[in-house]
Amino acid sequence: MSSAAELATHDPLERSVQYVRGVGPRRAECLRRLDVVTVRDLLYLLPRDYEAFGRVCSIASLTPDLQQTVLGEVVDIEVRSTASGKSVLSVTISDGRYIVEGVWFNQPFRAKDFRYGQQVAFSGKPRWHGQHWQIVNPIVRRPEEVTEQQSARLLPIYPLTEGITQQALRYAMQNALQAYGPSVGDILPAQLRTQRGLPDVATALYQVHFPETLAQAQQARRRLVYEELFVLQVALALKKRENQAVQNAPVMKVTPTIDRRIRQLFGFDLTPDQNRAVAHIVADLARPVPMRRLLQADVGAGKTAVAVYALLTAIAYKYQAALLAPTEVLARQHWHTLNRYLAKSRVRRLLLTGNLSAARRKEALVAIAKGEVDLVVGTQAIIQKDVQFARLGLVVIDEQHRFGVLQRAQVCKLNASGQEPHYLVMTATPIPRTVALTVFGDLDVTTMRRPPPGRHPVRTQLVPEAERSRLYEYLCQEIHKGRQLFIVCPLVSETESQDVRAAEQTYDMLRTGPFSTIRLGLLHGRMSDETKEEIMQRFRRGTLGALVTTSVIEVGIDVPRATLMVIEQAERFGLSQLHQLRGRISRGSVAGECYLFSNAHTPEAEQRLALFCRIQDGFQLAEEDARLRGIGEFFGTRQHGPGELRIADGLADVDLLVQAREDAQTLVREDPALRQAEHHLVRREVLRRYGARLHLAQIG
Repeated sequence: MSSAAELATHDPLERSVQYVRGVGPRRAECLRRLDVVTVRDLLYLLPRDYEAFGRVCSIASLTPDLQQTVLGEVVDIEVRSTASGKSVLSVTISDGRYIVEGVWFNQPFRAKDFRYGQQVAFSGKPRWHGQHWQIVNPIVRRPEEVTEQQSARLLPIYPLTEGITQQALRYAMQNALQAYGPSVGDILPAQLRTQRGLPDVATALYQVHFPETLAQAQQARRRLVYEELFVLQVALALKKRENQAVQNAPVMKVTPTIDRRIRQLFGFDLTPDQNRAVAHIVADLARPVPMRRLLQADVGAGKTAVAVYALLTAIAYKYQAALLAPTEVLARQHWHTLNRYLAKSRVRRLLLTGNLSAARRKEALVAIAKGEVDLVVGTQAIIQKDVQFARLGLVVIDEQHRFGVLQRAQVCKLNASGQEPHYLVMTATPIPRTVALTVFGDLDVTTMRRPPPGRHPVRTQLVPEAERSRLYEYLCQEIHKGRQLFIVCPLVSETESQDVRAAEQTYDMLRTGPFSTIRLGLLHGRMSDETKEEIMQRFRRGTLGALVTTSVIEVGIDVPRATLMVIEQAERFGLSQLHQLRGRISRGSVAGECYLFSNAHTPEAEQRLALFCRIQDGFQLAEEDARLRGIGEFFGTRQHGPGELRIADGLADVDLLVQAREDAQTLVREDPALRQAEHHLVRREVLRRYGARLHLAQIG
């Protein structure tokens, strides 16, 4: 078997969910909105909560809107149509004196499950309807099933979408478990299940959907979460091992002479954190195995200097180096920083972005291909098909999460030498441990937490709207003293559907009102690259005292005199994004001041802003941000890379993640190609889920 597609060809779990009894084509389309397409998807759609059948009681003692169970004899079966053309199935049961009507909408096929005189039990939440009790979509059981123990069992509560009811989904799930449950192979080796105290997969699936107790449901879910994390960690361990098997990267050993020459260019001593990061990188570059390292740093910790050290090491060995940034603004900021560091060097460097004219781009590409350029700084323009490096030795990718997860793999195709370049992936967005072990699990990780000496914490304050005028007066006074100000807005311009303070309208209001004595600029992502660069240059030179902007300045902006910031409608930003914005100030010798305005009206939003005002540590904030918003939304848009998880909760299940990672690494160490018979199903599942995304040639 060589591909995920081939593996799924004869797998009954890959059949369309419409073939499960109780689903059909119409409901299958509804389930698609829940990302349920196949039988497997349905089986792994776990309940979000549970409810009980409810106490067994007489019809006369029913209580409205509480889950209860009643028994009776079927006295009426009727299928009728509504004015809108929909069908209603009505089944009435009686205890000889009182009646309860069970009602199902658009399920006429269920009429065949009943017959007159049949004894049945209805479970559900009754309501008084005209002259009798009615239960919509009751759970139907035989009287012998209605024991005290059975009634104490829990019912699954699933996430729903329009066109799907709880009862319909429960019915479909029961049928899926009965028909397809035996087809679910147990991915986890028996020894591992025993070691971790986990049930087999068939038991876990049934008990997570229809448990007898909450403890049983939790244990079953734990097994399935562990399985999902284990498969992911096996895939990442395989990819990492595969990466390390490559032995054609350039070997670049840093000598004392090279080290001294590089450090002389900085003009300052590196911090302990920076030196530790450099040591990790130096060790990687000295091996023929391509470096694949994630350098994550808190705002202001000095990761750029570490990247420059790595770039200059490659250049010292006559290799080319590339620094890739996600935006034009960040690429140009790196360009300015590098020019400052390399002012006294002979490094031949070039800025390659999408706004170059055709003629200039052609000249640049020729120079890169001939090896006449040592260092290329740019955006995604670097990884286009027409770019060809003569001797690429190192690629530094900044803010990796803003690129596609696999885009860094495109860079190695640009190298004419045939060698695999080293990779250094950087982010100034502190990453929760769970994200680092999933999204970036195939990389080695270096963390920098401490800022260079002299950096001051930013005083952060939530300002009442009534104090706006007084704050504006203070800010104007400070700007006239030589300080500079960012005013950050959530949107570029106003829209009819949203009551938002937008940058363009805020700029117009301020320059003709409170800031009329201040040289004010406007910067946002819709501007041309030339305009953005011109405005940033004026702000860097101090020609502009204040800049109204958007989150376009979130990363990479370094203006030492910019020590003031106002963030409008701060509740619209995530905690990590707020921390990035705050990181643009207090980059010099003067402590920064950050002021927030907010229209937050929910306890959750108020809690987030209170945390932001109180916590300066980016890693602590990152954990809080992931906890509040979820791992999938951590970077502002859902991750669709190798770290995508469906069942596991990254923070709540971190203990299972650590266990799964440890077990996966042990398995891959002992059976690198997963050839042993007991690992066959693991191999198949890894290929099915991650083979294409991670290009796992080793086991393909």
